Amino acid sequence: MEKKKLEYYLSLKYPFKVESISEKDGGGCVITYPDLTGCMSDGETIEETLLNGEDARKAWIQTAFEKSIIVPEPNTVIDKFSGRITLRTPKSLHKDLVEQAEKEGISLNQYIVYLLSKEATMHIG
Repeated sequence: MEKKKLEYYLSLKYPFKVESISEKDGGGCVITYPDLTGCMSDGETIEETLLNGEDARKAWIQTAFEKSIIVPEPNTVIDKFSGRITLRTPKSLHKDLVEQAEKEGISLNQYIVYLLSKEATMHIG
């Protein structure tokens, strides 16, 4: 079997989780990549956390590749899902979400992903 190139692994889309850090613990958010053991980062805002997470993911993959450690491919179970959800909301909720996203300095889509991630992690055993 032919060894795959570093660029191949860097181009893969790995699932991640974003969680809030309590104000008591310094605030902000943390991002983890379940398929990349120990790969994590944080940031003051959601946007910063996502950017820092991307840097951490690349560094994790590059380091593992250079040390001839097996770089796992993303969990294939997730491949059957498109990642796209279409939904209707009341206008007042839409307005509130847009305002909160603007306060965070991120897009509405990024803000909703953050909220969903935060809620989902509370229910995962």
